[in-house]
Amino acid sequence: MKFIARELKVNEQIRVRQVRLIGADGQQQGIMETRDALRLAREAELDLALVGEGAQPPVAKLMDYGKYRYELQQQEKEARRKSRQQEMKAIKFRVKIDDHDYETKVNHVRRFLKGGHKVKLTIMFRGRERTHPELGQEILNRVASDVSDIAVVESAPSLAGMDMNMVLGPIKSPAKESPQR
Repeated sequence: MKFIARELKVNEQIRVRQVRLIGADGQQQGIMETRDALRLAREAELDLALVGEGAQPPVAKLMDYGKYRYELQQQEKEARRKSRQQEMKAIKFRVKIDDHDYETKVNHVRRFLKGGHKVKLTIMFRGRERTHPELGQEILNRVASDVSDIAVVESAPSLAGMDMNMVLGPIKSPAKESPQR
């Protein structure tokens, strides 16, 4: 949207002879000379904004440009507030993990999943533990089965160097996916 007149000043860069004018109420005023459209904007103490440059003749609208910009900013702010960023949380396990430590970490995983975040589970192998990746896979499968009521496995356990990784994502509730009216 190009701007023709603001605060009763004419922008000399835009040379448009005629415009199709839309009034402040949204009704079409018809095709008129740019000079006459500027005069109407001054009389109404509004701005003349070019909203359709590609049309023949170009389309201009009488509006309070400051108010328009403010409303756009408010809509963007509201959209940012409503959109939720999904973070990737990480939990690290060891092959030789005690039962209580395991339960504590599974509770953390549950809390992250209920918050709507994805969780990356990592089993860290050290030294000779690397020769037994099945032990790490058992732990990851156990975690996946313990949180299967609220999570789905997004990427299966895979060995990468000295670590084995798996990603869990929250199960989407049917009410959030398709709202019924």
